[in-house]
Amino acid sequence: MNDQPPARLPASAPPPAGSPASAAPPWHALPPEAVLSRMGSDAKGLTEEQASERLARHGPNVIERQKGEGPLKLLWRQVNSPFIWVLIASSVLAIAMGKVTDGLVVAAVVVLNTLIGFVQEYRAGKAIEALSLMVPENATVVRGGRKESVPAARLVPGDVVELASGDKVPADMRLLSSRNLQVEEAALTGESVPAQKHVPEVEERAELGDRTSLVFGGTLVTSGTASAVVVATGHATELGRISTLLSQATDLQTPLTKALAVIGKYITVGILVVSAVLLGVGLWRGYELSEAVVVAITLAVAAIPEGLPAIVTIALAIGVQRMAARRAVIRKLPAVETLGSTTVICSDKTGTLTRNEMTVQALWTPSGRCSLSGVGYAPTGELRRDGQPVGAVPEEVRELLLAGALCNDAALQGRGERWEMTGDPTEGALVVAAEKVGLRVDEARAKHPRLDAIPFESEHQFMATLHDDGQGRRRILVKGAPEVVLRRCAPHDGATPEAVLEEVERLARQGMRVLAVAVRDVPASHPGISDEEVASGLRLLGLEGMIDPPREEAIAAVRACHEAGIIVKMITGDHPATAEAIGAQLGLQEAGKPGITGARLATVDDARLPEVAESTHVFARVAPEHKLRLVRALQARRHVVAMTGDGVNDAPALKQANIGVAMGITGTAVSKEAADIVLTDDNFASIAAAVEEGRRVYDNLIKSLAFVLPTNLGLALILMFGVAFFPIQDFGGDPVPLMAMLPTQLLWINLVATVSLALPLAFEAKEADVMRRAPRDPDAPVLSRFVLMRTGLVALLMAAGAIGLFLWEYRRELPRVGHGVALAEAQTMAVNTVISFQIFYLLMCRTLTGSLRKVGIFSNRTIFVGIGALVCLQLAFMYVPFMQRVFDTAPLSPESVGLSVLLGAVVLPVVGLEKWLLQRRGYSVVKQVHRDHDKEEPPRPGHRERLPA
Repeated sequence: MNDQPPARLPASAPPPAGSPASAAPPWHALPPEAVLSRMGSDAKGLTEEQASERLARHGPNVIERQKGEGPLKLLWRQVNSPFIWVLIASSVLAIAMGKVTDGLVVAAVVVLNTLIGFVQEYRAGKAIEALSLMVPENATVVRGGRKESVPAARLVPGDVVELASGDKVPADMRLLSSRNLQVEEAALTGESVPAQKHVPEVEERAELGDRTSLVFGGTLVTSGTASAVVVATGHATELGRISTLLSQATDLQTPLTKALAVIGKYITVGILVVSAVLLGVGLWRGYELSEAVVVAITLAVAAIPEGLPAIVTIALAIGVQRMAARRAVIRKLPAVETLGSTTVICSDKTGTLTRNEMTVQALWTPSGRCSLSGVGYAPTGELRRDGQPVGAVPEEVRELLLAGALCNDAALQGRGERWEMTGDPTEGALVVAAEKVGLRVDEARAKHPRLDAIPFESEHQFMATLHDDGQGRRRILVKGAPEVVLRRCAPHDGATPEAVLEEVERLARQGMRVLAVAVRDVPASHPGISDEEVASGLRLLGLEGMIDPPREEAIAAVRACHEAGIIVKMITGDHPATAEAIGAQLGLQEAGKPGITGARLATVDDARLPEVAESTHVFARVAPEHKLRLVRALQARRHVVAMTGDGVNDAPALKQANIGVAMGITGTAVSKEAADIVLTDDNFASIAAAVEEGRRVYDNLIKSLAFVLPTNLGLALILMFGVAFFPIQDFGGDPVPLMAMLPTQLLWINLVATVSLALPLAFEAKEADVMRRAPRDPDAPVLSRFVLMRTGLVALLMAAGAIGLFLWEYRRELPRVGHGVALAEAQTMAVNTVISFQIFYLLMCRTLTGSLRKVGIFSNRTIFVGIGALVCLQLAFMYVPFMQRVFDTAPLSPESVGLSVLLGAVVLPVVGLEKWLLQRRGYSVVKQVHRDHDKEEPPRPGHRERLPA
């Protein structure tokens, strides 16, 4: 390897304080005797006294659970926001001034919003608790020369542990002896097949996935047996180190959360300033102090969009349901919106971008090359030579595939499109390859029964079996690593060692795992196989090159992401050549372009890392800290990062990423708990679908915001105009200021009317160009110039209409019914006018700049359900006695109702004219949202030029 040494990992770091080892030895690079000596142990293990002393010194072999935030802290976070504090203050002041009903209604709003946020956050992930579940309960340990079963928590550095197939490894250990040991390490390294382990030391610079002399806590022994000495326990293990990284990773705010927080601060400051000014204006105009305070409170209630949190939460919940239908289960609600602004997706390879089904794709025999089409375990495909289908299968190819299937312990079962493999994935690929050319493996095994075998062992790197050939003779079949099998073969025309190794290298450059298959004919009386009989004299049948192929839907999904301006990066623990080959097939990078290994990343300083992380798209042999650094480096470049993974090693990066995406099928409990989203089909295509849904949710939230804010500004303008210009009536020496609306009536508009009308916007279909435009700038203000202009225009129309009809109704009814009834009718008229404006404006918000005809008037029928529900509620608001008492309303004549509806419809031609003018100028809301900040810096690398709407 030419890579620089990686950062020192805990398995090769010094044991915890007080360990017999005083330095930081690389355990994987030391012989077993040296490890035992450094650990102060021997093959008989520790004595009970030594074990007890070390347990007291190092502590138990457990990963401490980190306590999450308590309910009170979560509850406080919901209350501690500017909007809530203003509402609480308003409620207290109202009650103190004798307006008990108004104060209690405002308090009820505070409680409702607080509960919604609390329930949402209470379901926070418990990733570190899940880590502790990966440590087994018991382990077989050698103490004082005797084997005994002890709780895994009582293991200490220096203990000698026995492992067998099916055991979960209890701690990080150095092998002392092993036989055919294979360990499933995918959760830690990302390798798609079990790692073969052996006793001989490896070079000190070996990366985590290449430290074959070590086994790591939390992994699973899939076959073989071993004896090993514990070198690290608890938080000193790889698993413990990931726990530490996980606790250091930061849960980030989503772009929308940050944007709404900024909006909240600005609105709060504005409300306080204007309320103070109104208080002064009211006192200057002759208001009583209590009346002036009520006006200030009323303004706060009017200007605060109390319904916005509920609208956002419910809109996100609707997005959750839609994403679940597309196989993406959302664990944390704000993740729905964040997906819409994702700029980089960092994906694991195995099972996400690839099928996780090893497939033979290349064949080589001394007479030439062939390829096999078809992917996965379904035995369908055809043999090709020079790209053309081969009619009759050549005998030498048939012999090669038959030998690979016979010298094999895997089995294929299934029917149609549902096929399952039992056994080693590599051997399973050989079985499927034979089936593809018409060989029936079960029949062949019955016809050529196995008589003896030398099982595969990692030290030997080959497997041999003896078979009856069905014609009174016997054959020895051998398969294994090409260099091992080749040196056991006799010279053969067209198969010189140089030619074979050159072919092996060619296939390896394509990312393939290559096996060589050889044969030796023996007499019919041959009783069995000895090591000497397979040491030489074999005849090479050929090579089989296999790879875990990319999913077809993943290739299309990557292309769709690129069209949407999203950069896709592969971050895997697999071999660099394999990662580079798959990356080229997926279109992540050009064929032949090298990726970067974790060892190379470790040499890149933090200042240069963001540039490297952004310009490179394939990363191989990465460790957990490398993934975490990459995510942070991309975030330093202002990227919104989605990180996928399924292993324990992915958990810190999943938590740090703006969006953590875990695999539902192959994912560990740790990765799922750390993630925001879980894919039920482990398919990258589902991520692309979730991004599309996220963009639709964000578009609809912008529509909701553009609908809600004009109402709040309009109500504030109504109150400000009234305080400044409405006459103060004098009834028997008691000055009474006119108010167009009461606080309870304002809450009726803000909560009941606004929410019931805004929610149907969450069901709007996606815009036609939703996946043909670049991700929005996460720093771009939600309140873009367009939203502000539209808010001001509609608010002025709404305020003018409500004030005009309020004064008209009051002056018309005052001589006939007196001040009290006239004021109630006029206030009811003002409320009815505002709601009429809202209903007609809602139709215009279904598409912010386009024509309603383009989206289809009846394409979202929930709009009309919301309008119908509000009409019924508004009729009750005006005509039901109970509602009249609560909200101080009065019944209106049909003439008055018709006039308010007619005036509300004015918003249709006015906003329609605005849309027409914007379209003539080529204006796009999407373009505005993306480009407000792009004037200051160029687009990020990998983003497409933004398309016109």
